[in-house]
Amino acid sequence: MFETPFTIVGNIITNPVRLRFGDQELYKFRVASNSRRRMPDGTWESGNSLYVTVNCWGNLATGASASLMKGDAVVVTGHIYTSEYDDKEGVRRSSVEVRATAVGPDLSRCTAKVAPLPRPTAPMPDPEPGDAEHDEETGVDEGDLALSA
Repeated sequence: MFETPFTIVGNIITNPVRLRFGDQELYKFRVASNSRRRMPDGTWESGNSLYVTVNCWGNLATGASASLMKGDAVVVTGHIYTSEYDDKEGVRRSSVEVRATAVGPDLSRCTAKVAPLPRPTAPMPDPEPGDAEHDEETGVDEGDLALSA
């Protein structure tokens, strides 16, 4: 499959939607990117606009849903594609979408405090009686504690 890498800098313009498909989580929102240029007299003139739907899956959906909301300035990187669908009247339509690989705040327009996603921890196996080490400070063998529990 041909994938086109893409980065957009803009603002989230819709209230994000969080959906679940089986064991997969999707966090979906629209981003608007507007170009502006400074005119010789110092004023700003609006240029073209681009609107895309951003789809965040898996861990990215978890992180984005905990961090981002409507109005936030973001940088989105992913793969751009055209999604085609039939509207309520049966008319064929298309939409520009991005399957995001990374999303974050645009730090040129906001500040952020970073916190890593919690990592799932595997349960510790019970020690075997012959594998315990002797604790010099307490004088207790870990194996004795495991056997008495």
